[in-house]
Amino acid sequence: MYAEEDYLQLSGLQHFAFCRRQWALIHVENQWAENLRTVEGDLLHARAHNEKLRELRGDILTLRGLTVFSPSLGLSGKCDVVEFHADPFGVSLRGEKGLWRPYPVEYKRGAPKAGNEDALQLCAQALCLEEMLCCSIPEGSLYYGETHRRAQVTLDGALRQQVRDLSEEMHRLYARGHTPRVKPAKACNACSLKDLCLPALTRKKPVADYLAQAMEGSR
Repeated sequence: MYAEEDYLQLSGLQHFAFCRRQWALIHVENQWAENLRTVEGDLLHARAHNEKLRELRGDILTLRGLTVFSPSLGLSGKCDVVEFHADPFGVSLRGEKGLWRPYPVEYKRGAPKAGNEDALQLCAQALCLEEMLCCSIPEGSLYYGETHRRAQVTLDGALRQQVRDLSEEMHRLYARGHTPRVKPAKACNACSLKDLCLPALTRKKPVADYLAQAMEGSR
């Protein structure tokens, strides 16, 4: 169990799964840069995080910008949208009649990705909700702004274990204040931190190699 003051940002899990260095630049070194993708993402989340938009339509109660946390993972953050479906086997909610089954929905700009970093963030939200509400959440959805569709995600054991493993690794690196070295990839071109990270520099010959070569040539 982590103390509240040691909680890390839940949203950082997606950054961490995508690129350890990107995560460290943002969450350890507090560096940030905007690009078109980040601005579009902020606009998409503006409505999703509007906590005043509380809707009850039929047997579905929709809450936005819901704060969640997990002492076992040491993570805290906000869910874009959590739908609570009326269910006789659900959980009770303060101020609401009946029983409800939580269903998290994470909003993302663009289209579904090849990796599972978005699913990991959604799963982390579900794990937080499970701890807070003492319930089980078998699935959730990712909504993509480019396709205007939801992609259902099964929150299976493998995904849950990966969330636990990544959160532990995040805490270890954060405690050390360590920023990993860059591993250049095609995805670097789309990263808003490209000019801060400077991945192209790693393709150059290390300084130690230049010095060794110069010393060898002077003999």
